[in-house]
Amino acid sequence: MSQNFQPRNLALTTVGLSLATFMQVLDTTIANVSLPTIAGNLGVSVNQSTWVITSFAVSTAIALPLTGFLTRRFGEVKLFIWSTMLFSLASFLCGTAQSMPMLILFRAIQGAVAGPMYPITQSLLISIYPPAKRGMALALLAMVTVVAPIAGPILGGWITDNYSWPWIFFINVPIGIFASMVVANQMKGRVDVTTRPKIDYVGLITLIIGVGALQIVLDKGNDEDWFSSTFIIVTAIVSAIAIAIFLIWELTDDEPIVNLKLLRHHNFRTGTIALVLAYAAFFAIGLLIPQWLQRTVGYTSTWAGFAAAPLGILPVMLTFIVGKYASRTDMRLLASCAFLIMGATCFMRSNFFLQIDFMHVAGVQLFQGLGVALFFMPVTTILLSDLRPHEIAAGGGLATFLRTLGASFSASLTTFLWDHRAIVHHAQLTEHFTPYDNSAQSTLQAVGVTGQASNGLLEQLINQQAYQISFNEVFHMLGWVFICLIGVVWMARPPFGAKAGPGADH
Repeated sequence: MSQNFQPRNLALTTVGLSLATFMQVLDTTIANVSLPTIAGNLGVSVNQSTWVITSFAVSTAIALPLTGFLTRRFGEVKLFIWSTMLFSLASFLCGTAQSMPMLILFRAIQGAVAGPMYPITQSLLISIYPPAKRGMALALLAMVTVVAPIAGPILGGWITDNYSWPWIFFINVPIGIFASMVVANQMKGRVDVTTRPKIDYVGLITLIIGVGALQIVLDKGNDEDWFSSTFIIVTAIVSAIAIAIFLIWELTDDEPIVNLKLLRHHNFRTGTIALVLAYAAFFAIGLLIPQWLQRTVGYTSTWAGFAAAPLGILPVMLTFIVGKYASRTDMRLLASCAFLIMGATCFMRSNFFLQIDFMHVAGVQLFQGLGVALFFMPVTTILLSDLRPHEIAAGGGLATFLRTLGASFSASLTTFLWDHRAIVHHAQLTEHFTPYDNSAQSTLQAVGVTGQASNGLLEQLINQQAYQISFNEVFHMLGWVFICLIGVVWMARPPFGAKAGPGADH
């Protein structure tokens, strides 16, 4: 690696690298507000459309551990350029998809080529900045990764309402081409030493089969009536066997694709558990809020994006401040404050109702942003704190891999819980609220609906209310997840001195 190489224009190179990361992180959330529209246009249920999110997340998680191998084999600059160009091509294919299976396939490809993009961008930024300015470069990258998920729902909603959903993917094409051309031009002449490293094929194959099969079980379980289905039983058995082989192999192999031995470190283990569970709950909130606003409350995609957007205001304002002054405070205290705030916002949402106003929804999102601002840096510092210097890059990679997997599984489980509990509440409400009930007749007459139309309206009202009660229950559960995580972070042992290393993740 050429540590002393300097691009001709440092600012332009930084823009190129940051744009690629922005585009990749943006695609983790840009489809969230568009799921109901995509589902309607492709003729599937909104529950099935969640595959658009999970296929991307699972493929990204599986590709992440390959980053080190691919870097050594092809070099950082080439890997960045090819990943960015292939991401643009996969984005174009997503926009041309004519069916849900096609879209899921192209999103999986998009996720696979996205895997190395963030770690490589981070590594390239560190290599082109002098040591004194590397902290600023990483803070800028952290800012991009905070802004992109916020911009996603707004941009996705606006594009979906004013143009059509394929354009949420087409916009990546010019951005990706520009970013890759800028970096290729500016980094020309940088020498990357490449080798032909051994790849852990057993680990890779069992990882793909195990995680892929488990994701299929989670995504299709509800449609197939879970373990009443032979398909689900067989897929679950295949997943269990593959994951068992993967775990045994990775813990005994000399050059594992995923270094699970790092979990022997107490703080790394504790911090990773906190990161994975907290990020899974955070991801569930980001997925559920836009869908609830559109399906249950009746918002357009654009307004759902606007209601979700205030989440990012405080993280953007506080990222540099937290980064600068957090080291003076006990990291467990900061993480506890983050979990307490995010838990409190979940309990607030557990009291939401169908007629709630826009400002109330946006206000809770704004307050949650304070928790997000205090979340990533302390938890990452805790999990990296007891790793040896040469383990930090691998530790950051393993934490990112597990966090991404957690987000994918969370998306499936949250959607399942919301739908499942809504069905239960629908059945209960139907028992107590029928067209022949006096209170129901009074309600329908008050809005001027009689006869056959009253049955349809009543069904619609019951369905809305069932989904609202289910929404409240899911958020009550998520609130308790965050509260329990306060106990987890206090199991970590000081000191938490942050160690410089390319694996520090956010």
